[in-house]
Amino acid sequence: MAVIEARGLSKRYGSTVAVDDLGFDVRPGGVTGFLGPNGAGKSTTIRLMLGLDNGGGETTFDGVRYRELDRPMHEVGALLEAKSFHPTRTARNHLRVLAASNGISRTRVDEVLELVGLSSVAGKKPGTFSLGMGQRLGLAAALLGDPRTLILDEPANGLDPAGINWLRSFLKAYADRDRSVFVSSHLLAEMALMADHLVVIGRGRLIAAGPVDDFITSASGNAVIVRGPDLAPLRAALDRAGASAVDSADGGLSVTGITQEVVGDLAFEAGVRLHELRSQVASLEEAFLEATAGSEEFHSALRGEPGDTASQWNAPAPPRPAPTPGGLS
Repeated sequence: MAVIEARGLSKRYGSTVAVDDLGFDVRPGGVTGFLGPNGAGKSTTIRLMLGLDNGGGETTFDGVRYRELDRPMHEVGALLEAKSFHPTRTARNHLRVLAASNGISRTRVDEVLELVGLSSVAGKKPGTFSLGMGQRLGLAAALLGDPRTLILDEPANGLDPAGINWLRSFLKAYADRDRSVFVSSHLLAEMALMADHLVVIGRGRLIAAGPVDDFITSASGNAVIVRGPDLAPLRAALDRAGASAVDSADGGLSVTGITQEVVGDLAFEAGVRLHELRSQVASLEEAFLEATAGSEEFHSALRGEPGDTASQWNAPAPPRPAPTPGGLS
């Protein structure tokens, strides 16, 4: 097993509450995505889980707190910062130092370098690495002990599309070995492809926890779209069935509170000819934005209402100042 149980996690910075009585479980066999707006407390939560910050609450890994694990790298692999390494050591020597502290062999160092695609630069100093290469080295460090649990904070930052695709496939395969993978990310489209479960927070509080599909289907953007030459009889049947039907932009109906199959049956019974019958499913991004509305720490002046963008982005440019003597401005 590789069960994570977080209970009552709390952290304050002066009068600011960063994490507020947060609790959730992470089960093995799938990838659990950790989502929240900027400033929601995700990184602080991870630091609390690993005992790196003082605060309230407790996190256990198969019933044991991180600081009480005999050989922590064999139980929990963590990636918190992409460039957390000594800049003058080579990539290989950086990993060898970490391996020695947990009784891990040197051959394992070369294995994880190969695994993350850094064998060709193992003798180079990571201070010269790009952000994406730094992420790969951080992941290699997390994998050294072949741990049953991975906790990764924004591991896709700096990776190119091929690297993101590789990371997704790797983490899903890792979780399939009955291991726990807990990943924070702002890449919602990628999280929709990778994660099986979600933990969503806002302003340090739990908003939702559970399967990705359940989170998405709870969004208001889900509906059954119907088009046809005469939908009046169907609208009456939908009203009797307790469904909600509103006019859609294309002249059809947008139906909620009922499944596509039932809508089709009602149309058949009412003798209504249909030109279109389909389910409209919200994206993870839409469900996330709806669930976290009001939880954002930072707000842009541009809110996306009609007219805002045109008025602010297309405003006349201010006049250029007259050049000063000597041509300097």
